[in-house]
Amino acid sequence: MTDSRNAAWDTYARTKPQRRTTNSRGETTWFNWTQYPDHGPGVDVLRLRPGDRALDLGCGSGGNAAHLATLGVWVAGVDLSARQLAKARERWPDMDGWELHQGDALTYLRDTSTTFDAVYSVFGATWFTDPELLLPVLHTSLRPGGVCAFSQRPPVEGCYGCQASYIPRGPDEDPAVVRRWDFEPEEWTLILRDHGYVDVSASVITPPAGSRRTGTLLVRGVRGA
Repeated sequence: MTDSRNAAWDTYARTKPQRRTTNSRGETTWFNWTQYPDHGPGVDVLRLRPGDRALDLGCGSGGNAAHLATLGVWVAGVDLSARQLAKARERWPDMDGWELHQGDALTYLRDTSTTFDAVYSVFGATWFTDPELLLPVLHTSLRPGGVCAFSQRPPVEGCYGCQASYIPRGPDEDPAVVRRWDFEPEEWTLILRDHGYVDVSASVITPPAGSRRTGTLLVRGVRGA
């Protein structure tokens, strides 16, 4: 199963361009929660300080993790796609303060002895992993008061729980299929509270003015004492 998921995300990586060289403010690294450039909240969602430790689940080509590393935060990035991680290493070959791991988010969390000040996922592993399995082990890896935050597309109305995502492949191949988990903001709030998170918030960030596309669901919770 993991091998087929790796292949699916490597396929996706071939179609995903690298992050822009700079953003609209001329910065070479930045944190982005949404699918739109220069839009939405920033790194302050995570309440991190220099010297803290963060975990990026589904780090992709490393843009958000690289930004945290430049702020003095130590970051572990985990992704199933070797191709995505190769993009990250190519873009930031001399980056200090991060480690990149190929593998499954659940496996990494179960195996690590590191305690994190924040665990986050931007259109990443929290979208594509059963929350009943992921949230308990994620909770264990957070320090008390640590932040769990993730963003993804809002659900299609009436399509909740485990759904299918299709990743295009070659012209003569069927799409690769991966599972994702979709819930309304209110349901995500209940799910996180049921797993011991407090100060939970979940809402949809509206898309940029003039866009007719969907917004971005942002969910955030804090590990209780």
